[in-house]
Amino acid sequence: MASADSPVEMRAMRAYSIAMANPSKRWPENTTGDFFVDRSCIDCDQCREIAPGTFDDCPGHARVQRQPDSAQLLSRALMALVTCPVGAIGTKAKHDLNTVVDNFPEQLDDNVFFCGFASKNSFGASSYLIVRPEGNVLMDSPRFAARLVRKIEQLGGVRWMFLSHVDDMADQTKFRRHFQCERIIHRDEVSSSIQDIEMQLAGTDPIRLASDLLAIPTVGHTLGHMVLHYKNRFLFTGDHLWWSPEKQTLRASSRYCWYSWKQQIESMERLLDYPFEWVLPGHGHRHHLSAKNMREHLAKCISWMRQTV
Repeated sequence: MASADSPVEMRAMRAYSIAMANPSKRWPENTTGDFFVDRSCIDCDQCREIAPGTFDDCPGHARVQRQPDSAQLLSRALMALVTCPVGAIGTKAKHDLNTVVDNFPEQLDDNVFFCGFASKNSFGASSYLIVRPEGNVLMDSPRFAARLVRKIEQLGGVRWMFLSHVDDMADQTKFRRHFQCERIIHRDEVSSSIQDIEMQLAGTDPIRLASDLLAIPTVGHTLGHMVLHYKNRFLFTGDHLWWSPEKQTLRASSRYCWYSWKQQIESMERLLDYPFEWVLPGHGHRHHLSAKNMREHLAKCISWMRQTV
């Protein structure tokens, strides 16, 4: 394992300045000032999720809509810079990133953390860490960044790595090698390149992994897509379901459904049986409500999905 002052660690820290955006390629829609987004942006939505006070949406990319004018807004904007999977966020001034990097994994609620450090290999998908006495769970894969890995070590490492589907696997091989964790995926996602994954689940029925962890197959976005239900409070949804700030409700997408929209609707209907307060997606916004309100929004989403068929 890499130590805090190892060559791997030092290379990782230097990479921040190398990965930052090119000011000559900044989008003209950025407001004038320190922070900017350049044309390498892949519109993954991480910056808008992490620092909505600084970044917002343009057609096909993010932009800086307001320069951070407080310590809190500056910290959030720098967290977005660190998380950006393609280094599309830059600054004119030099900023010390050490404290910001140490904010990850970021505690969301209870023992659930957002990893940050999104990977371009999963198109900037979010990943999460569940810290449990029985063994931690890494939900999908962040970038294998030395400082993040060290923090995960301090939180107890990784016992299981739950992979919702093949799109969001990123650096899963490196995490497996480093932590010797068991990876979990549905058999219908497995190809020859990942046939060595340790736990390959099958079928469409929910699979109890532990008393507090339930894997729920959700055919639709892909054939073997799965969500993870934790403590009857947290639903880690991969690319199956997310919160829409624009619609102010739960949403899915037929445009980004790679297997079957009809079956994704059926999978969504089965989720009505499982209470949750947090929706924690790979792509799209996370959100927290009461379990009752979440169920109402889920029913609303299903009703809308049926109307699109």
